[in-house]
Amino acid sequence: MDLVIRGAAVIDGTGAPSYRADVALADGRIAAIAREGDRRPTARRVLDAHGLALAPGFVDMHAHSDLALLRDPAHTAKVAQGVTLEVLGQDGLSYAPVDDRTLAGVRTQITGWNGDGHDVDFSWRSVGGYLDRLDHGHGGEGVAVDAAYLVPQGTVRMLAVGWEDRPATAAELARMRRLVAEGLEQGAVGMSSGLTYTPGMYADDAELTELCRVVAAYGGYYCPHHRSYGAGALAAYEEMIAVARTAGCALHLAHAVLNHDGNRGRAPELLTLLDAARAEGVDVSFDSYPYTPGCTTLAALLPSWAGEGGPASLLARLGDDATAGRIRHALEVEGADGCHGVPVDWDTVEVSGVTDPALTPYVGRSLARSARERDEEPWTTARRLLTADRLGTTVLLHVGDEDNVRTLMRHPAHTGGSDGILHGAKPHPRAYGTFPHYLGRYARELGMFSPEECVAHLTSRPAARLRLSDRGLVREGNRADLVLFDPDTVAAGSTFEAPSGLPTGIPYVLIAGRFVMEDGRRTDVLAGRAVRRVPGA
Repeated sequence: MDLVIRGAAVIDGTGAPSYRADVALADGRIAAIAREGDRRPTARRVLDAHGLALAPGFVDMHAHSDLALLRDPAHTAKVAQGVTLEVLGQDGLSYAPVDDRTLAGVRTQITGWNGDGHDVDFSWRSVGGYLDRLDHGHGGEGVAVDAAYLVPQGTVRMLAVGWEDRPATAAELARMRRLVAEGLEQGAVGMSSGLTYTPGMYADDAELTELCRVVAAYGGYYCPHHRSYGAGALAAYEEMIAVARTAGCALHLAHAVLNHDGNRGRAPELLTLLDAARAEGVDVSFDSYPYTPGCTTLAALLPSWAGEGGPASLLARLGDDATAGRIRHALEVEGADGCHGVPVDWDTVEVSGVTDPALTPYVGRSLARSARERDEEPWTTARRLLTADRLGTTVLLHVGDEDNVRTLMRHPAHTGGSDGILHGAKPHPRAYGTFPHYLGRYARELGMFSPEECVAHLTSRPAARLRLSDRGLVREGNRADLVLFDPDTVAAGSTFEAPSGLPTGIPYVLIAGRFVMEDGRRTDVLAGRAVRRVPGA
């Protein structure tokens, strides 16, 4: 054996009670599990794990590390949490498949998520090319953690239709179907949408259904950021269930939350809706993060009509006083579709990151506060930021409800997803703390569920959604993607005041049997590779 982890409390990912055992690893897999009383295995190295829990590696079902994995070999924000696999290509917008024109548009649109990518060599254009790039990142060694990819529907529409708000023609729809099929053939695990982001939000249900039929034919799943998390949120969830039902496609709801005052305490209604769909045979799961504020780009709050034509057209509209006045009315009076149908409250919109360093004084302040400091209207401040930062501003939205967060996380269809945006001077702490926050705050301190049940939400359930039969469980023959943590001390080190703090109580993380965290420190091991859809799984 290469390694024996001696005397750990094994939390195996099934939700069953933990048990004391020695776990032996060989060739990147779990070779033997010896419970108390069994013959103890030996190995070249023995790690004394008394006082620690041993769990499968955590799976981040909603990550925005599409460029971060290529930019930062350490990627400590995720590795230190015990994350061994991330799912990328989220919210319908990412960097493959693209042509040169589409790539330029995507880079501008999601600068607030990932930076503008000036430090990344965009040598790929296809999904397969991007996955190959992950496999050979950082001088050919690989990347920090494993990564799966969703074909981004908004990017696909951008490539086939453009930025126009209109139905796709038959030829354009056929091309989108081919692009989705090619992405799945090249290894994507499903398709994502961002239905409050242009241009993906211009797709109607018939178009989405046709694309989901392709996803279903390849055994993938559909992961929508649906049309509203505010006014009309429950109707938006129903819409996605109907699309999945009609297409016969598995459905995984992205960052499933109910936000804004009108949805306080309504999580049981959502769970009733999901349970009814599951009882009908619709394959539904979802992810969430254990925090109330959300995070997106400031530009995403604007009405969809303002973004038609792409980023350059949006900036031109912001530069025209009359059109900017219409945008303001949509935001502050009507409740723009980009703002989930709820009139914006500028006190709840906090700037978390800017692209232009000259705008740094806005970071960490609500737009209402910055406006008061400058003796101007909040819209004036917002418009200046949007224009000066070329749409690259990221914001926190303080519009969540804690009761909803707690109710949703206990459901058996729930999985963990950070929705972590690593770009910006003051990012959301979920990017650095989601998984230890689940274990420390919600399992240990609040007793929302047992550690064993909590681990199942973060390991075996997402692995099942991804159809990875050899991950998510501490079981002989499975990949040795493992986390050792102290159940008594594990906690997120990130806070809203200091969002980049690293967790405590997670001293060891292994991917394929190799230590990527050892004695609480990041090693130089790059064990991460692309995880491709398994044909016929």
